[in-house]
Amino acid sequence: MNKAKYIWMDGELTPWDDATVHVLTHTLHYGNGAIEGTKAYKTVDGRCAIFKLKEHTQRLLNSSKMTLMDVPYTLEELNKAQIELLQANELFEGAYIRPLVYLGYGVMGLYHKDAPVKVSISAWEWGAYLGEEGLKKGIRLKIASLTRTPNTSGMGKAKAVANYLNSQMAKFEAVEAGYDEALLKDDQGYIAEASGACFFMVRDGKLITPPNDNSLESITQATVIDLARDMGIEVIRRRITREEIYICDECFLTGTAAEVTPIREVDARIIGNGARGPITEKLQTAYFDVVAGKNPKYIQHLTYIN
Repeated sequence: MNKAKYIWMDGELTPWDDATVHVLTHTLHYGNGAIEGTKAYKTVDGRCAIFKLKEHTQRLLNSSKMTLMDVPYTLEELNKAQIELLQANELFEGAYIRPLVYLGYGVMGLYHKDAPVKVSISAWEWGAYLGEEGLKKGIRLKIASLTRTPNTSGMGKAKAVANYLNSQMAKFEAVEAGYDEALLKDDQGYIAEASGACFFMVRDGKLITPPNDNSLESITQATVIDLARDMGIEVIRRRITREEIYICDECFLTGTAAEVTPIREVDARIIGNGARGPITEKLQTAYFDVVAGKNPKYIQHLTYIN
């Protein structure tokens, strides 16, 4: 991966290679941690801006509260830290930002309340998560044999470190089978989300995406829904079955890393014409216009760092 100069650790800018933790760090053994994925883009006026910084930081704090970690920093302090980190690293062409709340060294055993709560923020240059070609031509998706961890078995609404073992196993299964990404069903057999992104499909000109009852509350998903409504596209939130996907007109994934990534094939079924569909392309273009500061209605969601 692309190194940067510094990682923010508990209020200090630490040289990248010195940003280490003890092997008995609690989160490393028991999986209680909260992460975020936030992205900064170079905008149309040449400056760099973080998209929906406040929303991402609030979700980090929400995830930490859900998993019983008392973060020793306010939302404003964490926002300021992310801005200063990008400035110190001179990441003015854009960057991926990874805040992490974790339980540090000092306590072992499952009862965690006496473990120190630590915070780090990393940032680096990272291109298209599913590849530049995937953004243009679409990716191949496999519906995983695993189901998404149900809400009855964990904190499904938390962007928690432990939840990503489920995603990691599904992603591995898909890639090893020759696909690009995995899509997981919930424990009722309906589509939940991809390993690290939300799912949308288009049928008869209408945009359909599952409710968030069995998925993370996605910030990018909400943005795409707003953009679709701006265009007059009807948006429906309902459960989706696997079979419906096979015969849909278009489908795509959304997420901070995935952005808006078209899907050309699911489980060996060609979707639509086997390429990026027209509605997907419109929404993709609109999304990139928003993060680049080209849409005045959404400028309020950009936090400029220079």
